[in-house]
Amino acid sequence: MRNPVVRSRRLLGLALLAAASAFAATDFSGTWKLDGAKSDFGPVPPPETMTRVVTQDSKSITLETTQKNAQGEVKTKISFQLDGTPSVNQTALGEVKGSAKWEGALLRIKTTRETQGMEITFDELWTLAADGKTMTVANKVGTPQGEFDLKLALVKQ
Repeated sequence: MRNPVVRSRRLLGLALLAAASAFAATDFSGTWKLDGAKSDFGPVPPPETMTRVVTQDSKSITLETTQKNAQGEVKTKISFQLDGTPSVNQTALGEVKGSAKWEGALLRIKTTRETQGMEITFDELWTLAADGKTMTVANKVGTPQGEFDLKLALVKQ
């Protein structure tokens, strides 16, 4: 016959562990620089430089990105709630609509923006290396001409 007190404690322990892991989220906060050698921009020319400052708390995330290319420097700032709530952000490149939500320890950010009369979609999946020093963003980009994949490797500064 099993001891009901031991069984209750065991179940409570498992419930607490499940609850803690459900609320444990990866912290992407910090300043990140693009590692061009480990990134893959597919058919798109890579930027000369890219820095992303991520500010994150338990409910939201803000991305401040600075990119430099042959046309000059572009800065954008977008924010999302981390529960999948739709957001609209105004940037120098136009309006960005999107959402962010956790998929376990991974963060999925989906955005849509209009560029030169075309709708472009981005489906990003963010991962963080075990040492916390490298962030990888796997990005499926959708355009009227078709889809392609990008991979950003960013190193914490």
